[in-house]
Amino acid sequence: MLQIKKFTFNPVQENTFVLFDETGECAIIDAGCYFENERLELDAFIAEKQLKPVRLINTHCHFDHIMGINHCKAKYQLEFECHPDEAILVEQAAEHGDLFAIPMEPVDAPDAFFEEGDKITFGNSYLQVIAAPGHSPGGVVFYNPEQKILIAGDVLFYGSIGRTDLPGGSFDRLVGNITSKLLTLPEETVVFCGHGPETTIGFEKKNNPFLT
Repeated sequence: MLQIKKFTFNPVQENTFVLFDETGECAIIDAGCYFENERLELDAFIAEKQLKPVRLINTHCHFDHIMGINHCKAKYQLEFECHPDEAILVEQAAEHGDLFAIPMEPVDAPDAFFEEGDKITFGNSYLQVIAAPGHSPGGVVFYNPEQKILIAGDVLFYGSIGRTDLPGGSFDRLVGNITSKLLTLPEETVVFCGHGPETTIGFEKKNNPFLT
C-alpha cells in the first residue's frame, strides 16, 4: 500500500513528495529541496524509514521543482526522469531562478524520459503517467487508480489551476486537459498539489472557479 510524505521546500514553498510502500522502495517526486537543512530533512526521513529511493521523477521542470535534483542524483545514484518536452526548462533553470532573485546552480540534464501511458514502477506499486500540458510544455500528473491518488504538480490546485503566463503555457490547453483527463477520475481521488494543501477531484468539480 502506498504511503505519501509531503515536504514543503524552498523560497517558493513547493511541495516535494516521497511515495513508498511495504517493500521500502520509494519514488522522489519534484525534488525541490534548496537549502541545506531541507536536503538534510529529506535525507533524514528516508534514513529513518529505511527507504531505498529507486525513482527520481518530475511532474514538470520549472526551477522550483528541480532545485534538489542534483542532490538526489548524487546521494542516491538515481536517474532524473521527466517528459521530453520539459528538458528545455531544465536547461534554463538557473536563468529562471535569477528572474525570481533565487540563485541556483545549473541542474543536470534529464537521464531518461517518460510519455503519456507509461507506468512508473517501484516496489509493489506503480503510477500512471497522464500528460496534462498547459502550465508547462510537457507537464504530467501521476495517478494510482487502486488508491485513487493523484500527484498533480502545478496542473491543479485547491480552488485554482496552474499559471499559464510562463513560456510554453496555454490556458485553453491546461483547462482542456484538466477537464478531459482529471475531472473524469473518481470524485474521491485525493489530489496532492505542487503548492498548497490537498484537495479532491469531487471538490474541484463543484467549487473550482476556473472549472465550473
